[in-house]
Amino acid sequence: MTRDFDTYRLTDDHDHVRAAVRELSEKAIAPYAAAVDEDSRYPHEAVAALTRAGYHAPHIPEQYGGAGADAVATCIVIEEVARVCATSSLLPAVNKLGTTPVLLAATEQLKKEVLSPVATGEAMFSYALSEREAGSDAAAMTTRARLDGDHWVLNGTKAWITNAGVSSYYTVMAVSEPGKGANGISAFVVHKDDSGFEVGAKERKMGIRGSPTCEIHFTNCAIPADRIIGEPGTGFKTALRTLDHTRPTVAAQAVGIAQGALDQAISYVKDRKQFGQSVANFQGVQFMLADMAMKVEAARHLTYVAAARAERGEPNLGFVSAAAKCYASDVAMEVTTDAVQLLGGAGYTRDFPVERMMRDAKITQIYEGTNQVQRMVMARQLLR
Repeated sequence: MTRDFDTYRLTDDHDHVRAAVRELSEKAIAPYAAAVDEDSRYPHEAVAALTRAGYHAPHIPEQYGGAGADAVATCIVIEEVARVCATSSLLPAVNKLGTTPVLLAATEQLKKEVLSPVATGEAMFSYALSEREAGSDAAAMTTRARLDGDHWVLNGTKAWITNAGVSSYYTVMAVSEPGKGANGISAFVVHKDDSGFEVGAKERKMGIRGSPTCEIHFTNCAIPADRIIGEPGTGFKTALRTLDHTRPTVAAQAVGIAQGALDQAISYVKDRKQFGQSVANFQGVQFMLADMAMKVEAARHLTYVAAARAERGEPNLGFVSAAAKCYASDVAMEVTTDAVQLLGGAGYTRDFPVERMMRDAKITQIYEGTNQVQRMVMARQLLR
């Protein structure tokens, strides 16, 4: 039997990416993370640092001016940024989410038009699928698109749009053929300067507070006909394929948050003295740390497996992508909660980052499909 275990190792390039992003994150992002959260302000410092280093949208292929990072490397970037600031990790994560439908299904002309500005950092991309009454049941959306000569005209409202107002481009799903259900939904690229496009007020959120989340409104919003992504009626299928490719990035964000909380907890219990000795000497604390680290490592490996399968274009990505997102986000919530516990009263204050990490972790169980939906996706594949 041939034993080639190198296929399961990360490459030297992956290790170099991790080291570079960790150094950048520690120096240029971590010092601002608390203020970004406290003031609910956009992380301008992180944008500048990530863009200068080429990590703002590392997944963009080289033919469009990007770095051409593979899916695992992209996850490593997101993980390492999330380790110090979950808000800032949404910069590369949402750029990937918004552009993946374009990469999967758009014409070459549209790819060149919209991906190149993202690659250079001139533009960002958001993703608009959900509506107030069409979240988990996304196919129930009411936003409409009708063809009028050489333009599509959009009307409706999308909700929970990450980085709305700072992105230049938006991938928007809308009903183009009413009565056909999911088969009547098409995908479009909308630009912020398109007539009839408007960004609503910012949501007041528990976590990821520096990333603006808003509704976006379309009032007779006219866009060129060639800005449709794929054929009419294929938008919902593209949306589902997109999530298969991007749920590992949410998993990576969750792993990063969990790792950051674990690092903080380890440092604290080693320094904290009670009953005349380091808190780290108590077996109960050691068992908590061991469980936390074990689960973070398991989540990390599942995330990389899902990303690698997506990179290879393997079929039936739904199960492993859903599993990675679901497991990693549950781990992030558990580990950050335990980190707060290990820091005791200090952990409950804003003087330490674990309470922020706990609040940030919660959203990873919700967006890009709640974890209840992830379990439905997995079960359906198992029972197919």
